Amino acid sequence: MVQELKSYAVTDALSKGRKFAEAGHLYRSDFERDRDRVIHSVAFRRLEGKTQVFTPGVNDSYRNRLTHSIEVAQIGRTIARTLGLNETLAEGVCLAHDLGHSPFGHAGESVLNGIMKEFGGFEHNRQSLRIVDFLEHPYPEFMGLNLMYETRLAIARHESTYDSPKTGVFSESNCSLEGQIAGVADRIAYNCHDLEDGLLAGIIKVDQLMQVGIFNQAREKINADRIEDSLIRNTRTAKTIIDILVSDCIETSREKIKKSGVETVEDVLGLGESLIAISDSNNEKLKELEKFLLNKFYLHEKISQTAEKVRIWLGGLFVMIYEEPGIMPRYFQNLIEKEGAERIVCDYIAGMTDRYCLKMLEKIN
Repeated sequence: MVQELKSYAVTDALSKGRKFAEAGHLYRSDFERDRDRVIHSVAFRRLEGKTQVFTPGVNDSYRNRLTHSIEVAQIGRTIARTLGLNETLAEGVCLAHDLGHSPFGHAGESVLNGIMKEFGGFEHNRQSLRIVDFLEHPYPEFMGLNLMYETRLAIARHESTYDSPKTGVFSESNCSLEGQIAGVADRIAYNCHDLEDGLLAGIIKVDQLMQVGIFNQAREKINADRIEDSLIRNTRTAKTIIDILVSDCIETSREKIKKSGVETVEDVLGLGESLIAISDSNNEKLKELEKFLLNKFYLHEKISQTAEKVRIWLGGLFVMIYEEPGIMPRYFQNLIEKEGAERIVCDYIAGMTDRYCLKMLEKIN
């Protein structure tokens, strides 16, 4: 069944198109092609080897950046489809939102930002846009993936609790509703699956969570006390929080869109306020969960002790490659004259998986 889109949904016909003109495809829409180009990109495949919270390889059951992105896309599709928006665009943006993440998660991002302080800094949303616009190179006709304007805008403007985009590439006050969905879907996904992983790892204890409102709300909804298997009980509780928040987002966003009076995509882009949102009451509950995860999980010594190691690893690797750029593949070497050695070395390291980074360090040492 063909989905009927709202007047303020992004469509192929009203899109600003691609930087480099391309003929349309026989049986795929422009935004389907964008999504597929993201999926087939090198950067997307490498997300499998990049830290979400736990370093890949510690336990195969924990999330990595790739599985996180897939979970974000699932949530994003549900919200977009229910609200009558462009589901494929929302999915593509969700899948692409972390392409620019460095190895070792936010610790790695912080280290690279410090190293690049005098050279424009490093921020993974800007890096995601740089990847799709410049660093990926599967086509001989142009650099990058040549994505649609609205996809690129949404990637650049991706925003959540730990994402604060700073890019002057676009003049719009906001991105499309589909792009806004990616921000909320990301926030819902990482809070709930980080909670689940923390419980699985034994770092987070259920008795600690009994003071967290939305956790208890989810437990009551599924009659958690009647579930004997603790793993199933904890997993169902985390997934029920997702259901609560997604349902709330759909209803809250529907009402905000209606009250805003927007009728076109241009109306949406001109608003400083995002219309895809969680209700105030559930937003406060989610903030409470975020505070809990920060204090009891992200700052736990088993997680935070890696940060100092990452500073030493990436700092040493940057100096070594900067002094001997021949370590990099020829493609990166050829970009130094135009982009500067610092930026290209940063690009190269940011694209590494955790495993490859450690492997490089072994060779150097």
